[in-house]
Amino acid sequence: MNFQNGVFESDDFDKELGLESLCFEGIRGDDWGIGWLWKRCKNLKKLKLLSCQGIGGSYSSFVQCLQGIQQIELKTCRSVVDGVLLNLAQHCNSLESLLVHDGGSREGLLHFFSNCSSNNLHKLDFRLPMDLENNHLFAIAMATNFRGLSSLRLQSCCLVTGEGLKALGVAMSNGLEELALINCDVVEREKGLLATLGQHLRQLKKLDLSHNEMLFDKDFVSMLVSCIHLVDLKVRGCKGLTSLALVTMVRSCKRLENVDVMHCLGIESKAIELFVKNCSHLRRLEVEESKLSDAAKMWASNKFIELVL
Repeated sequence: MNFQNGVFESDDFDKELGLESLCFEGIRGDDWGIGWLWKRCKNLKKLKLLSCQGIGGSYSSFVQCLQGIQQIELKTCRSVVDGVLLNLAQHCNSLESLLVHDGGSREGLLHFFSNCSSNNLHKLDFRLPMDLENNHLFAIAMATNFRGLSSLRLQSCCLVTGEGLKALGVAMSNGLEELALINCDVVEREKGLLATLGQHLRQLKKLDLSHNEMLFDKDFVSMLVSCIHLVDLKVRGCKGLTSLALVTMVRSCKRLENVDVMHCLGIESKAIELFVKNCSHLRRLEVEESKLSDAAKMWASNKFIELVL
């Protein structure tokens, strides 16, 4: 169920609701009519707050829906992120997935990572250019209830360094299956980082390094040789990569099924053709149509490979 800029006024809703998913968009700071709903959604599993300046009621009402929450997304909700994370840490034991984009505070995030009571967290997804830093990564690495983490996605996180990511790599070496470092300049700034992460994270099945424009073959290849279980690989917008990157994918990552090499200026048409021909498990390729030769299209058709142009 979706509510947008709505104010609810009713004393008639006195029965528990069976809602499992809610999405609110644009709740203003002075909106104050949703408290009754929080109290009656005891079966809530998934919650999204988008561009919200408030939660539409008191936190004492809000916490009543948190016990069974499994997934929560907070996008552009800077004024309420701290309050939501504080209550999640204290009252939610079932959280599996947390996404915070474009708004947070360093203190609120650190409190959550240090005090989260859920032992079920499997996925963290952050786009926090000026809020996420090494202290947060160290807190995640040290917390025993984050050891089951299988997916970590970071986008435009400018303040983290290789030190923090390496600590995470060591802590999550046995379980992390998905890693995204999208437009994170640490990938380009710290030489040898990707090689070290690859050596620790040998169970990776999904890797997304998209939009790191200054990522070059040497660092990329040094990671791939250790990531032999990759199924899904995205390097969209990595303009520094060349055809050598595709050669390494074929040689080292023999289980690849989904690959995105869109807007990789250094990867040539001939390399795409050979990649389609020789990547035995490939099922989906995202690439510019201008780089697809007739032979590449023929191989894709014969092997039932979906081409996304």
